Amino acid sequence: MMLKKGMVQIYTGEGKGKTTAAFGQALRAAGNGFQVAIFQFLKAEGNITGELALAEKFENVKIFRNDQTHPMFNKKVRMEELKKNAELLFKEAKEIIAGGKYDLVVLDEINNCLFGGLISTEEMLKVMKEKPAEVELILTGRSVPQEIIKKADLVTEMLAIKHPYNKGVEARKGIEY
Repeated sequence: MMLKKGMVQIYTGEGKGKTTAAFGQALRAAGNGFQVAIFQFLKAEGNITGELALAEKFENVKIFRNDQTHPMFNKKVRMEELKKNAELLFKEAKEIIAGGKYDLVVLDEINNCLFGGLISTEEMLKVMKEKPAEVELILTGRSVPQEIIKKADLVTEMLAIKHPYNKGVEARKGIEY
C-alpha cells in the first residue's frame, strides 16, 4: 500500500469538473505507481469516453462499468433495472475496497445513485467506515447526502457560474468526455 492514511474525498455540486477532478487525481496516483480502481456508475450504453483509455495506457489502473442506458435518456430501461445494475457494480466496488489491493478507489457518479435511492446511504457510510485505513476513496456526483459529507475528509463543491452548454454548445470529445 502506498498510503499510511487514506482519506475520503467528495467532488459534488452543479458545476462541471467533478469527474474531471477525480480522474486528475487518479492520473496523478497512477503516475506515482498507485494501484487505481475506478467504478463508473450511470454511464449510458455505448458511451465511449476518453477516460477509458487511461486503463489501456496504465497497467495499474482498472475501470469497472456496467454500461446501461439511463431512463432519463431512454424510457425502455426501468428504474428497477437501473437499481439492480447500480447494486451489482456497488457490490463489486465494496469487495475491491475491502480487499485493500487498490490504493485509490473512485466511485464516479455514486452520489447520484445515493440521492436517487439506487444505493442506500447507510450502505455507503458502512463502506466509508470499514474501508482499510490505507485506501483513498473518491466519491463524485451531484446531490451528495449530508450524512456522507459529514463523514468525508475533503469536500469540494463545483459551482456552475457559466457553461457553454447554456448557449447550445454540445459536449466536446476530449474535453467533456
